Amino acid sequence: MGRQRRWSGMARVVCALPLWVASVSVWGLEANISGVNQQVRNNISAYLENIDAEQYTDVRLEGEIRQRTQEAMRVYGYYQPEVRVSLEETPVAVRIEPGPRVTIEVLEINVTGDAADDPPFQEALDDFPLNVGDPLRHAPWDRLRNQFSGLAIERGYFDWGFSDRRMEVRPYLESARLYMGFDSGPRYQFGNTLITGSHIEPDRLRQMQTFEAGDPYLAESLALYNQRLAETGWFSSVSVRPRLETAHELIIAPPSGGDPWWSEVAATQPERPRISSAALTSALSLHRRDDTRLPIDVNVEPADRHQYEVGIGFATDVGPRLRFGWRQPWINQLGHSLDHNLYLSAPEQRFTGVYNIPLEDPIRDNYRLQYGVRNIDDSDTRSLQGTVEIARRWEFENRWVQTLYFRTTYEDFTQGGQADQVWIFYPGIQWSRTRTRPQRFPVWGDRQQLSLEYSDSTWGSDADFARLTGDTEWIRMLGSDNRFVARLSVGAIETDDFDKLPPSLRFFAGGDRSVRGYSYESLSPRNEQGRLRGGQQMLTSTLEYQRRVTGDWWGAAFVDSGDAFDNWGPEDLKTGAGVGVRWVSPVGPIRFDVAHPFDNDDDYRVHFSIGPEF
Repeated sequence: MGRQRRWSGMARVVCALPLWVASVSVWGLEANISGVNQQVRNNISAYLENIDAEQYTDVRLEGEIRQRTQEAMRVYGYYQPEVRVSLEETPVAVRIEPGPRVTIEVLEINVTGDAADDPPFQEALDDFPLNVGDPLRHAPWDRLRNQFSGLAIERGYFDWGFSDRRMEVRPYLESARLYMGFDSGPRYQFGNTLITGSHIEPDRLRQMQTFEAGDPYLAESLALYNQRLAETGWFSSVSVRPRLETAHELIIAPPSGGDPWWSEVAATQPERPRISSAALTSALSLHRRDDTRLPIDVNVEPADRHQYEVGIGFATDVGPRLRFGWRQPWINQLGHSLDHNLYLSAPEQRFTGVYNIPLEDPIRDNYRLQYGVRNIDDSDTRSLQGTVEIARRWEFENRWVQTLYFRTTYEDFTQGGQADQVWIFYPGIQWSRTRTRPQRFPVWGDRQQLSLEYSDSTWGSDADFARLTGDTEWIRMLGSDNRFVARLSVGAIETDDFDKLPPSLRFFAGGDRSVRGYSYESLSPRNEQGRLRGGQQMLTSTLEYQRRVTGDWWGAAFVDSGDAFDNWGPEDLKTGAGVGVRWVSPVGPIRFDVAHPFDNDDDYRVHFSIGPEF
């Protein structure tokens, strides 16, 4: 027996200069591969990478390298390569004469059953890259087989099977014959839906279905229905499954492994042993159901009727802040819900409530009754405000949300030394959309909001005005380490009764989320005593660049510009710039910034906040 060769140190990559020569590293072994193209070399590398040279003698190591190299080349049609391995060289040399490449002589692929006219199966055939006369490659052939079986499970062909599946390779003739016969059988349809465990009216849940009885079965529809039920917040758990029977339960998982949503949503309740497709085809040929409608079982469990939440935060704008939330995700069998929130900080305290009445589509359409009390004591602003609002909300397919509302506000305020008490009644309309991925620290996202409000003394309001606000924010990545954030906010009020407008409707700028370098809401026109009185217009913008330093730590550089004013003009804008640090902590992003206002060379301001951008 030959002596055992021992190799020391970790593997390293050695680059070879000649064309078609590469170096691959294996566990404890260095090897140069030559004689084949890059694609084949990469595959050989994958086959060799787990070899532990210390476990082999010279003879066995040489044979193992040769065998794995040959296996790696077969998937590209090289069935007769000559592989020479030289262990005496450093690194080990693997020289290959690939030999002739097998080409496809016969290619027969047939789809029968209802799937023969199903577009996704035809698309799979049209996208199949191999033709007669092409070099043989195993990967597309295996991929097509898995694609057929996966489509069958996803699209309701539960009696599917392969009547033929062969790859006949004749290396001595340099040819291959490929045969695949896929019999889908009939396509199943959705049957009636049975709902169990629900405290909400079953008819309301059925209205949310993404399919009708008699529609062709589609697992994705079940997944979407499952998702919509979960999004209502009514349930602690949701399970939507087709009721497969007898032999059909044997094929609940696609041979290719299936997508996660299939495994979670469309799996049958009991665990069943799997059998081969050939045995399944034989079994189903003895007994097939005449009824191809699948009942759908929906099993839900009620969510806790009372849910509580406590939040703690800090920002330089307001200092420490606390939030207490009490949510009732359902209060009756119609799915009505109620939310209450108490917010406490040094300059502001507020209590708000929302009573939600879902309509036919509870996720997208609802009525809302909102009410709240708010107290502000900050700088030149003193305000005690009570608000009641009735709103109708629609969410469209493109994720835009339209809200039509009527709001009444009573406010007892002192702004810049001027005191008043006003009742304001005004309708409004708002369009908004927020998209992020992921939500905690988005690498992609945007937010838009546009609101129009109008008040008139004709219906008893103490002030006449038209008010417009708009916000947009964008987050985009360049590569994996460069992040860009841009914001723009505008506002305008048209009124002859500005002194009657409460502080909640006037415009102020400055602070962590506005123009950094200036304190919270410190930018606005001032009265003769130099006190803030708020502006009729507002414009702020931000451009920020963030660079990953390491892991969840990012550096940032930014420029903010904007102001609140009574007359438009670029000379009214204030600008601040600075640098900062971002840490994506388990509780959310933490931001620390140092900003310098351009209109004061000796000043700077520290900004600290916790929470996402959106």
